[in-house]
Amino acid sequence: MSHHLKFFIDGAWVDPVTPNILDVIDPATEEAFTQISIGSAADVDRAIAAARAAFGAFSTTSRDERLALLRRILALYNERYEDIARAVSREMGAPITFARRAQAAAGQAHLEATIAALETFAFEEQRGTTRIFREPIGVCALITPWNWPLNQIVCKVAPAIAAGCTVVLKPSEIAPVSGIVFAEIMEAAGTPKGVFNLVNGTGPDVGQVMAGHPEVDMVSFTGSTRAGIIVARTAAETVKRVAQELGGKSANIILPDADFERAVTKGVRGCFGNSGQSCDAPTRMLVPVDRHEEALRIAGAVAAAVKVGDPREEETTHGPVVSATQFEKIQRLIETGIREGATLVVGGPGRPEGLERGYYVRPTVFGHVANGMTIAREEIFGPVLSILSYEDEEDAIRIANDTVYGLAAYVQSRDIGHARQVAARMRAGSVYLNYPEWDTTAPFGGYKQSGNGREYADWGIHDFLEIKGVVGWGEA
Repeated sequence: MSHHLKFFIDGAWVDPVTPNILDVIDPATEEAFTQISIGSAADVDRAIAAARAAFGAFSTTSRDERLALLRRILALYNERYEDIARAVSREMGAPITFARRAQAAAGQAHLEATIAALETFAFEEQRGTTRIFREPIGVCALITPWNWPLNQIVCKVAPAIAAGCTVVLKPSEIAPVSGIVFAEIMEAAGTPKGVFNLVNGTGPDVGQVMAGHPEVDMVSFTGSTRAGIIVARTAAETVKRVAQELGGKSANIILPDADFERAVTKGVRGCFGNSGQSCDAPTRMLVPVDRHEEALRIAGAVAAAVKVGDPREEETTHGPVVSATQFEKIQRLIETGIREGATLVVGGPGRPEGLERGYYVRPTVFGHVANGMTIAREEIFGPVLSILSYEDEEDAIRIANDTVYGLAAYVQSRDIGHARQVAARMRAGSVYLNYPEWDTTAPFGGYKQSGNGREYADWGIHDFLEIKGVVGWGEA
């Protein structure tokens, strides 16, 4: 039976208090493929009450009990792996091969990393005669985005459960089906009633209500910086903890000694991955001024070879962007780049040739981008790369850090010692040297307007804990 029109509250699938239906659009066809119910404050109240009622018992469960639950969730996740991949592909347009290899795999990897972290996590320590306890913070409101749905759901739900918290999840209403599949997994795993709850809805009608609710102890939010500011202001009224992973405009510094062909090629592919819809994508490529034309030649060839098409076809590498709103925003910014004088190397406004329907964007590379141009400052969130020149290393570092964001940075050099020195000067939460493999134990989060708090493995568990010091405890 489909649960698309229901919410998961207090261990059961329930109807919304007030019926309100929203179409879910397939971005490849621009047509609705299912409907979900949209929640209200009354649904939020019901879910938070269930989470509050469950917290007392769940917060006192043992490490072994929570590990057993997480292992059951992982086993069932693996059983539903193909369902998850197909849901993500349909709701956000990810090519099915990418949905399997990256989108569904991300949730799996984070479950594994959280389980490994929980096995040895130190919930207590002794400092002199003081005993330090790390205790679950309480009821947590989790608000997740559409661009990496399972990555962000698992990055929040798994560490919250590992910490002993109870949660209410609001997935993005744009890409909600994978979240419903995840809720079915949580139910099948025997998650105690009220520990995990799901309410679908919009930001204003559900997300903000959760953020401001007096019975919520913490909000963990991933999304745009604009929405994050609203969440933080709303949460401030009740002085609750807010962890945020927000926007980015990440610089990719290609140093003069780098393998230039490889560095530019992988930089373009990194920018365009997930149809450019990743907050940590390397969207600003910084190259030596005397090699700018070489970079444009390489980048243009890589972008021109990208196959954009139907996400259901196995050979498709890039699908549509998620919605009409995103498509129109990207088109405006591409047109702004042209109007402000950047060199359009490849791509541009409109859909790729042969694709008359669907939110498909032409993979676009701009060269000779000045640091003050709009496309160098604003997060585009589409397959659009800006290539900027730098005079010397100091200039490159200055340009890289000259942004309100600080989620990620990238450095390419044949000399790893040199790359490390540049990384030390990056004002970003993550710095990637020479395109390394993804590491689920590395902390993930941002400086400046890219947010606060950290996710992944033990870093995520820490965010869901309060610290208590018992002074005068005595010797251990």
